[in-house]
Amino acid sequence: MFKIVAREDLAPGLDQFVIAAPAVARKAQAGQFVVIRVDEYGERVPLTIADWDETEGTVTIVSQEVGVTTQKLGRLRAGDSVLDFIGPLGLPSEVEHFGNVVVVGGGVGIAVAYPVARALKTNGNYIISIIGARCQNLIFWEDRVRSVSDEVIVTTDDGSYGRKALVTQPLKELLESGRAIDRVIAIGPSIMMKFVAKTTEPFGVKTIVSINSIMVDGTGMCGACRISVGGQTKFACVDGPDFDGHLVDWELLMARQRIYRDEEKRALELFQEKCQSCREEDQRVRDKIATAVRA
Repeated sequence: MFKIVAREDLAPGLDQFVIAAPAVARKAQAGQFVVIRVDEYGERVPLTIADWDETEGTVTIVSQEVGVTTQKLGRLRAGDSVLDFIGPLGLPSEVEHFGNVVVVGGGVGIAVAYPVARALKTNGNYIISIIGARCQNLIFWEDRVRSVSDEVIVTTDDGSYGRKALVTQPLKELLESGRAIDRVIAIGPSIMMKFVAKTTEPFGVKTIVSINSIMVDGTGMCGACRISVGGQTKFACVDGPDFDGHLVDWELLMARQRIYRDEEKRALELFQEKCQSCREEDQRVRDKIATAVRA
């Protein structure tokens, strides 16, 4: 069991957990991930490491409540525990002195972009960070990103904060400006990373993306996370999660990510029905206790 040391609500449905996992914290590097299982009935899901503290023996993850597992996780509080917390898994991000690097973080990917930008900054790179979300209340960790960046551009789809634009717009402007951009790193939803790669491709700028595909064991044995990169089959869990965005078969990746959509939807409906029944039963018990006390 792995204890939740701290928990914070970053935005509606967006949760931050600090988890006691000394062995993982000792080995963690930027870009790697963990596989968690909330309880004995839960599925195994990959979550990229957002931060870690080797001295405290803790690892920070950020989770968006989408499916059953992430909603289960979202109901936990400080002092609770998760059953499994396995890692660090995957290859760490390539970190060396490239020069001028643009780090693009979209949505929950902002949490993952932060340690990557930090590691690149430590290696002497000039960091331009672009972070974006649908609206202002989904922008988080801006202060952390600023602390490891030379320039920061914030965008929102609805214009409620920063620039009203997708993250690809300021990226394209940077590339068209003639400034030397030596590498672009994109972390976020697949559709965002796809269009970041399409934006940079005409300019010939190496673009690295972090693939978070469907996984089961996280060790390359099950093959569930297979993707096509440059016409070759790769496994996101052991060959990645970082890949050349210009070589990823995005249509295949997104098709595979949709393959269990109906099953996931039904599982979520059943879970929510069960939660509603539990809440109703809890209310009946509280009503009985209240009635007994009044009597």
